Amino acid sequence: MGVRVGAARLAWPVWGLCVALTAVALVLFVINGDARPDGSYGSLDAVIDVAILGFPTVGVAITLRQPGNAIGWLFLATGLGNSLGQALLEYGAYALLRAPGTVPGGAWAGIVAQAVIWPAVAATSLLVFVLFPTGHVPSRRWRWLVWAVAIDVAAYVAGTFLAPGELHYFPTVSNPFPVSVPILSVVGGLAAPALAVGLVFGLVALAVRFRRSRGVERQQISWMFYLGALLIGSFPVTTALSFTNLHVGGIPVSELALAGLVLAIPLAVGIAILRYRLYDVDVVVNRTLVYGALSVTLGAAYIGSVLLLQLVLSPVTRGSGLAVAVSTLVVAGLFRPARSRIQAMVDRRFFRRRYDATRTLEAFGARLREQLDLDALGTDLQAVARDTMQPVHVSLWLRSGDR
Repeated sequence: MGVRVGAARLAWPVWGLCVALTAVALVLFVINGDARPDGSYGSLDAVIDVAILGFPTVGVAITLRQPGNAIGWLFLATGLGNSLGQALLEYGAYALLRAPGTVPGGAWAGIVAQAVIWPAVAATSLLVFVLFPTGHVPSRRWRWLVWAVAIDVAAYVAGTFLAPGELHYFPTVSNPFPVSVPILSVVGGLAAPALAVGLVFGLVALAVRFRRSRGVERQQISWMFYLGALLIGSFPVTTALSFTNLHVGGIPVSELALAGLVLAIPLAVGIAILRYRLYDVDVVVNRTLVYGALSVTLGAAYIGSVLLLQLVLSPVTRGSGLAVAVSTLVVAGLFRPARSRIQAMVDRRFFRRRYDATRTLEAFGARLREQLDLDALGTDLQAVARDTMQPVHVSLWLRSGDR
């Protein structure tokens, strides 16, 4: 109980600081307008700042339930490092670009942001793969990877502060640090891609843990694998959306989709560690496949029908309103039959055991309405239980008074 109280006393203030720093970053983002740091993604910066608050939020939930699990503290560190870096970055943009000379410390804000943002996101993400879901490495053999990440982060921070030259986010501004060590410029340049290489080892560690795991831990890691597959599968979708002009509240849909994927990372990890509806992972995967395929199918049908009807009806209607209306009705009518067919296809292809069990139960239900012989019905019932549940042994007892 005392450990939980101590964790709450530390976790909640860290979360509150993340929210406050994010609010500062958003206010400065609005004030700065078009005065953006180098490498900025415009409105996406603000969207991602809000989405990353999911990390400290889930971190608080994990820390309060499992104070000894390092994943919760890593998520809090991710949120704190990113919110601090973004607030300093926006301050630097104001001091160096929006209103030069009006406030001090713009260059220092830029270099601290450069030193904090990358480790806060990349290093903690790598460690999550290594430590998930217990908060410990799979075995002592993997301790070296944690130390390697710590050394890499230290090298990156040292290289950022001590390397001579211009700032990454503000190329026209020189490094304000009074001491420079040229060799550290090379070290800092190698530290960032080294973390990407370390991510491969993190995935290997997760695969090793999955192979050795059983029961709840195996289900937890299944959630992480589902997240990885979702992120990889989403790349073509977000790339395709980036070529469209779809906007919501002035923000491109592609940017909102990317922010949603960022938010999905802590959400999936939180579900797995806190074991909330943990064993529904198969249901989640099934629904993702079904509704993902359904969205692509109906979207392609809608676009195709609009183009076709515009071609056919344009000589008569001289407009696209009728084509859009008819296409909308057609797609609405296709929703239920398309969903049923895709659901059956997904079950048959990826969830064969459940698909076979469903068909067996449906066939048994049909026979049950026509079967009058109690002995034959008992034999059928045992066969159904054997086919669907696959137990070691099946027995059926009937009381003599019921015969």
